[in-house]
Amino acid sequence: MQDIKVAVDAVIFGYFDKKDLQILLIKRKIEPFKGGWALPGGLVLDNENLDDAVKRELYEEAGIKPDFLEQLYTFGNVGRDPRNRVVSIAYLGLVNPSYHDLFADSDAEDAQWFSVNKLPKLAFDHQSIIDTALKRLRTKILFQPIGFNLLNEEFPFSDLENLYKTIIGQEIDRRNFRKKIMSYGLLNETDKLKKEGSGRPGKLFTFNQEKYKELEEAGFYFEIKLA
Repeated sequence: MQDIKVAVDAVIFGYFDKKDLQILLIKRKIEPFKGGWALPGGLVLDNENLDDAVKRELYEEAGIKPDFLEQLYTFGNVGRDPRNRVVSIAYLGLVNPSYHDLFADSDAEDAQWFSVNKLPKLAFDHQSIIDTALKRLRTKILFQPIGFNLLNEEFPFSDLENLYKTIIGQEIDRRNFRKKIMSYGLLNETDKLKKEGSGRPGKLFTFNQEKYKELEEAGFYFEIKLA
């Protein structure tokens, strides 16, 4: 009888203001692909459920606890791991890098953020996993306000615009985007201002997570249209 191993891998997206969308990678300390870059993850222990396993691996290998984490897809092609047959349950996660100090441990030699547009050669089938996660993120952010997990607690509206433009990979109609977001009543305006460039200081906002949950339970439907 074939011995099939179960693993978890995590595609953790991060966002630095006005920069490319980032992905967390770890440098492997062990074979196979020793010294190569890979997604954080590893084998599930006998007494672990999947969610606990991926959270453990993320903390052990990079020292982070994601603000948003959900199952993405199952990858189980024959030969995806040269050691033995391994089926991996991949997760998609979001963090604000400014709130997390990376430190590598366990079987990770290093942990770093990389631009999705400048990724190194990756171990296993991790490039395919990232491609799948990026497609999911680009769709999901239009129907669920998960992007706020990538921003600072207080942010100018321009940061939210730049975030959507960066993730989606195309320009957006700024006037319609602002009108749509503000119509939901999910942003709380603070009395603080932030100056950007030579223009007037912009107001800072916070995302009202509690109100969103209440609206969602009442059947509220969040949707952002690009055109």
